[in-house]
Amino acid sequence: MKKFLIFIITCLFFSTFKVQALVEPTNDFYINDYAHILNDDTKNFIKEHSTSLAEKTKAQIVVVTVENLEGKDIETYALELFRKFKIGDKNENNGLLLLLALEEREFRVEVGYGLEGVLPDGLTGRYQDEYIIPYLKEDKWDEGVKNGYAAFYKKLCDYYKISTDVTFTSKKDSGDPRALIFILLSFFIGMSLGLAFRYQVIIHNQHTLFLKIFFILNIIYLIAVYIMFKYFFEMSFAIDIFAFFISIGGFGTAGGGSSGFGGSSFGGGSFGGGGSSGGGGSSRGF
Repeated sequence: MKKFLIFIITCLFFSTFKVQALVEPTNDFYINDYAHILNDDTKNFIKEHSTSLAEKTKAQIVVVTVENLEGKDIETYALELFRKFKIGDKNENNGLLLLLALEEREFRVEVGYGLEGVLPDGLTGRYQDEYIIPYLKEDKWDEGVKNGYAAFYKKLCDYYKISTDVTFTSKKDSGDPRALIFILLSFFIGMSLGLAFRYQVIIHNQHTLFLKIFFILNIIYLIAVYIMFKYFFEMSFAIDIFAFFISIGGFGTAGGGSSGFGGSSFGGGSFGGGGSSGGGGSSRGF
């Protein structure tokens, strides 16, 4: 009797917890609309084009929509899904996952290691900003998913040198108007520092103390510009902006020895990377 009661209590205890597993691939594999938000036209479009692309290149583009992320962050969920679905060729690892989480209102692009050269993190972020997120913000699920899919599909077709008549539309957000103010402000600060350097060092030949002050001010200036764009506006091209202001701002206008700190050493736009089973990519909220 005692063992029976323990058994019942154990069953009741575990029954209070809902154990959720990752979704399974559908029979179509390339389109998995578990959130039930896409129409048949969008599903057929994705299935037909992904099937054709895989037959020609072994690259696979898989689209998944889910009602929620089961308590996980979208990066972890996408990576686990990528590995479970085994997206892409085993040897070339050329898979691409487009994931939409409805309740969390988040979108994630997960890129296989073999495609990170053509689809770096910065580019996947810009593609979302321009071709996907503006539609999703208006709850236009079909337009956003299909348009974004078409953009990535066209990019891979170009990479593999495959002709296609697929089209997509840019619907870029106008962005935060404060960004322009920060751009102008940081530009004038940088120019002012550069002109002050020229005036003091070149004209008055004052090197020691002013050089130290100038160097410190430039470091503060560059850090401030980077923080503005990376954290206030969440711009995927923050590193490019950072390099741009190095080249035309304080260091760039200084001339002489300080010009060696130019933006070329910081260029590139993104520090993408990931494992052989995915991990590179970008996420956006809507």
